[in-house]
Amino acid sequence: MNQPSKRALVTGGSGDLGSAISKRLAADGLHVIVHANGNHARAEEVVAQIRDNGGSAEAVAFDVADGEATRAAIEILLEGGPIQVIVNNAGIHDDAPMAGMSEAQWKRVIDVSLHGFFHVTQPLLLPMARTRWGRIVSVSSVAAVLGNRGQTNYAAAKAALHGASKSLAREMAARNITVNVVAPGVIEGNMTSELFSADSIKQIVPAGRAGKPEEVAALVAFLCGADAGYINGQVIGINGGMG
Repeated sequence: MNQPSKRALVTGGSGDLGSAISKRLAADGLHVIVHANGNHARAEEVVAQIRDNGGSAEAVAFDVADGEATRAAIEILLEGGPIQVIVNNAGIHDDAPMAGMSEAQWKRVIDVSLHGFFHVTQPLLLPMARTRWGRIVSVSSVAAVLGNRGQTNYAAAKAALHGASKSLAREMAARNITVNVVAPGVIEGNMTSELFSADSIKQIVPAGRAGKPEEVAALVAFLCGADAGYINGQVIGINGGMG
């Protein structure tokens, strides 16, 4: 059980997966800062659900791709003390075959997933290091491992998180800070229902079903806890056997 005094920031916390992660971390005793970009009301809904279940949470809204706005928001958050758990879950996809992909499609997807990782994580590192304890988990995708047609931008952005996280793990390990990546496969939610039919899921996922957000949240929560202190610099797939 984590100490209630620990604070966690979950970017993209208003979405299907982010809300499941936020609720699980709150259930484990952390104070969860639920982040949203455009949908602040949805983040507030997640906060209300956490509080109704006896947890502690607050909502915050900013665009992780905007470095100046992110730094300003984080400065305000740090006034309440260090944030010792970061879950970089914010991400978007804008799919197209690369031959027909616009420069704007390429850059925006990378801005959110990769530059957002830097904008959020970098200003939190030194305050975290001073506490000599921390957990950083970034949410990637099976597409970063296997590739996926129409997602060169998304796969590039998520695969970059793997290298960044492995390097950051080496930098922070002496401070008892771990940095890991979770790479989900097909997970239930609005995005999945738009992209995959039930039949196609049975064809591409050996387990024959989509994963549940709560299953990913359980893995993230374990990596954020005390028992995972020697797991560092790892990319862990959770994909029903896809690879």
